[in-house]
Amino acid sequence: MLNVLIAGRMRGLAGQMTRQTGRLPRLARRSRAFDAALVLALALIGARYVTIISGVDWTGSVLLVPLASVPLALRRRFPLAVLWTVMTVTPLIRNSSQDIAFYAGAVCIVAAYSAVAHCRHPMPTLLSLPVTAAVQVILFTNAKLPHFPNGVIAVLVLVPVFAAAYEIRMWRRRVDEGHARLSIMERRQVEALNRAVEHERARIARELHDVVTHNVGVMVIQAGAARKIMDTAPHEAREALLAVETGGRAAMTELRHVMGLLTMDTDSPDTEAPADLTPQPGLNRLDALIGGVRHAGMPIALTVTGNERPVPPGVELAAYRVVQEALTNTVKHASGATANVVVDYAADHLRVEVTDTGGRPSTTLSSGRGRGLIGLRERLSLYDGTLDAGPRPSGGYRVKALIPLETP
Repeated sequence: MLNVLIAGRMRGLAGQMTRQTGRLPRLARRSRAFDAALVLALALIGARYVTIISGVDWTGSVLLVPLASVPLALRRRFPLAVLWTVMTVTPLIRNSSQDIAFYAGAVCIVAAYSAVAHCRHPMPTLLSLPVTAAVQVILFTNAKLPHFPNGVIAVLVLVPVFAAAYEIRMWRRRVDEGHARLSIMERRQVEALNRAVEHERARIARELHDVVTHNVGVMVIQAGAARKIMDTAPHEAREALLAVETGGRAAMTELRHVMGLLTMDTDSPDTEAPADLTPQPGLNRLDALIGGVRHAGMPIALTVTGNERPVPPGVELAAYRVVQEALTNTVKHASGATANVVVDYAADHLRVEVTDTGGRPSTTLSSGRGRGLIGLRERLSLYDGTLDAGPRPSGGYRVKALIPLETP
């Protein structure tokens, strides 16, 4: 059982050593070129040291000296495996020559630095450091270094190298974390921008729907009525056509206002006329709105109750759109009905209620898909308002909106 456990641990350690634990930097070609130049330089130095050794045995392990630095070419991808390979090979080439000892020690130090700087498995790396120090002691054992003990040399050389490698590792981690945070922030900014664009598109779609649906719907009703009575009552047909013209002008004015907000460009040299800064319609224009629908043949009563006072422009526009959409639906779905509009200025809220007595659907207008009421709910939600729409128990339909207001 113990042998199986030990074998499993050894396989795990071997897997960590051979796994691609390092991550190449962005300048991968430059890094590979640097590693290749480093290996070539160390190999040439090792070959030079071998050629100047007197009485060398060319059949011995001295031939491994130029090849000891070759594993360093993979020091970024497999740093731990390279370290153990170098620690295995370098003791085999130790020689009484001081130059060979320094060369082998330099190769081992580069491998140890690479393991600390690039390996992502800290525990095997920490366990390898004492072994690296021991290898350094072995390398300098037979070297002619009379002034310093071998262990002191190994510590003096390895400690600053390990410290520098650790600091570089932490710096690289901080840089990676900074890049990751920056990427997350950029992604969130893009998502927020996309959401803002979608919200703006929805808002513009609501405005265009409210403007076009109401005015065009009333114009179609009036044009149809004029066509039917053109031969029998030309005077009334003329009035209906004048109402169509008035509704068309009102629709063009509101559309020009909405499109002006979209295309406003103060930096453009071609912009000569000032932007249309006419305020959006509010509760003060309910009379004109109701008058236009009355011209289409629908009796409408307007009742204003409570302490009438100024309200925020956005709330006024929302209340106006509620009345506009409700009357448009009445024209479309309840031809021949009578409508009643109530605007109540309560102490803490504004109540807008539109009811009708019911009728038959108009044959000249499509029924729609209910997008108008959905847009009203979205609009009112911006001001914490609510919308209640549905059939009345006594017949007809009711649209009721409640918008909170500040207490006067």
